[in-house]
Amino acid sequence: MKKILSLFTILTITFSCFGFSIAGEAASTSAKAAILIDAENGRVLYEHNAYTKLPMASTTKIMSTLLAVENGNLDEQFKVDDNAIKVEGSSMGLKSGDIVTMRALCYGMMLPSGNDAANATAVRIAGSVEKFVSMMNKRAADLGLESTHFVTPSGLDDYTDDHYSTASDMAKLTAYAIKNKVFAEICSTRSAKLKYGNPPYVRWLANTNKLMASCEGVFGVKTGFTDKARRCLVSACRRNGTTLICVTLNDQNDWADHSNLYDFGFSQYKSVTLSPETNSFKAPLVGAEKNTVTASCENEIKLSVYKDDAQKFTQRVVLNKLNYAPVKEGEQIGYIKYYIDNIFVGQTEIKADESIKAKVSERTAISRFVQKIWRQI
Repeated sequence: MKKILSLFTILTITFSCFGFSIAGEAASTSAKAAILIDAENGRVLYEHNAYTKLPMASTTKIMSTLLAVENGNLDEQFKVDDNAIKVEGSSMGLKSGDIVTMRALCYGMMLPSGNDAANATAVRIAGSVEKFVSMMNKRAADLGLESTHFVTPSGLDDYTDDHYSTASDMAKLTAYAIKNKVFAEICSTRSAKLKYGNPPYVRWLANTNKLMASCEGVFGVKTGFTDKARRCLVSACRRNGTTLICVTLNDQNDWADHSNLYDFGFSQYKSVTLSPETNSFKAPLVGAEKNTVTASCENEIKLSVYKDDAQKFTQRVVLNKLNYAPVKEGEQIGYIKYYIDNIFVGQTEIKADESIKAKVSERTAISRFVQKIWRQI
């Protein structure tokens, strides 16, 4: 019996060390810092040293790419700065004199994690790496990333202790960035066919994020590694209409940790079906023999919600202030809006149950009679 208990203890310690978790029961990682949040409302589902300042390696390129996308002119061709692309580490293969677009550089930053792409982007947008870094720090302040400071656009950090962020700040940044459709499209691409060079020619870039192929619903976002930061990973995952964001910093078991945290996180959500509390309405009507039109709402709405919010729903009936005849059966005349803690989460249409003709006024009748006589003359 003692041997069995000893074996159980060893297995427990082993699984704990490697960051395994049982979905719905526990969550853990082997990361120095980690966080799992709901991308929509920022709810923290798991955290471990999430507010500790740490180097974040190439996950830095989330900010660099966001600024590039927001800058616009993504498809304008230009020649890369020769000095900017002289940088060590991962690369998209830029060479002196290459002609590129900002869109190609964004893919170069997010897929193969090109440090050359990050520096080329910085010089193109701001005129120098230093000025671009100032833009990065200003944007961080604007987004409320109070524990983040950038020194490089690429994330190469071995020469400085002033390049850092927190798991929490990186999650906030990512939640904002993925709302940008162009950014989301780029970071979710597994491989991209691009054209650049001198003269430009077709080549393929592959995404370093293996989690996109191994974990259900993952659609980004960015990997990172330096000797100082070790393995860093920021990912986003969508299941059943809910999007979660996971960040791990200094984590040698990041692929497994993210997968396990997502299984845990999504187990905290449940599917609910919302129906109208009442289904008979009278909406004001103008220009008909009657002054109201009867209506109903036949549709239900299905949502995936955090389990503690399942009983917090409220609904509001919002009818059009005025509906003008004629009205056709099935015409939309209002909505039922659903909220959790006064936060809008969805709506269904209220539609007319009847068709009502417009009232013919005396003036209209006389006009029609005159038009009829005029045609006969």
